[in-house]
Amino acid sequence: MKKLLNVLYVTNPDYYLRKEGRNIVISLENQRIARYPIHILKQIICFNYMGVSPDLMKMCMEENVAISFFTPYGKYCGRVLGASYGNIYTRKKQYQLADSQESLDFVKNIIYAKAYNSRKILIRGKLDHKETVDLNRLEEAIQTIKEFMLEIPKQTDKDSIRGIEGIIAREYFSVLDELIVKQRQDFYFIQRSKRPPKDCFNALLSFLYALLTNSIAQALEGVGIDSYAGFFHTDRPGRVSMALDLIEEMRAYIVDKFCLSMVNLNRINRSHFEIKENQACLINDKGRNLLLQYWNEREHEEIYHPFIEEKISLGLLPHVQAQLLNAYLRGDIESYPPFIWEG
Repeated sequence: MKKLLNVLYVTNPDYYLRKEGRNIVISLENQRIARYPIHILKQIICFNYMGVSPDLMKMCMEENVAISFFTPYGKYCGRVLGASYGNIYTRKKQYQLADSQESLDFVKNIIYAKAYNSRKILIRGKLDHKETVDLNRLEEAIQTIKEFMLEIPKQTDKDSIRGIEGIIAREYFSVLDELIVKQRQDFYFIQRSKRPPKDCFNALLSFLYALLTNSIAQALEGVGIDSYAGFFHTDRPGRVSMALDLIEEMRAYIVDKFCLSMVNLNRINRSHFEIKENQACLINDKGRNLLLQYWNEREHEEIYHPFIEEKISLGLLPHVQAQLLNAYLRGDIESYPPFIWEG
């Protein structure tokens, strides 16, 4: 189990990071802005253009502190990691399963969990906002998702499950707009748009999906699993397919629920976004700083994990799931247990 320490977010695009003794120093035009001891950090996430010194990269690799790079608008660029502590037999098993039908049960489990958690978001939204939402529309989507969930265990190949997953996702996103009950003029959801996001709510989803994917990839690499070799998502150069597999079970509970809260509690507003020439809607500097503040606070919230039967910090969830996947690959448990939201 990894202890949940701090994540350092570098949000000013002009900041530069360098090493000073066993400390991380942030500077602007050669003037020191802040200094942090390396031992208090678990990860550094940079949204800057100026970069990081080679000496600091080396120290972070030695201390197993990952450095992840994003553009100022949240597009993932890459990361620097230290040595992987997995063994070759675990990775051989992973690659063997990735190229075979043996991983079908894993795929069924994560997509069932995705559907379950997505449906739970709709159920909770219906109960919390029953005076303002279209109850019939929500109930119809909830029932449709349940019907397709029951079909998942019957499938005999991954392509069939991909088809069902697509239907469930479309049904879920078709009514997600009902759960946005405040700031309706500025925040609405017609359909999922990714590259680029076309509205404020999609911008929130894309930004935070990228952050969560990065956290999952780091957690996988930390236990020795190849984050690029997935069982459900197909392989592509530069695509962290296994991280994308695991995010399926977490995205509704961790990201979608958080975004709805940010909007419905008026914690973020239209002034935190900007529209580019290509009509992309992106989070600006002020909005990103605010969002990361609340995101970091939420990572320290305690949740109950039904499989390990313990309370953990939400920020530890990717690490717990990575460890459970590692246990499955080693043969210590019979199947991979995805995260199911029981709240």
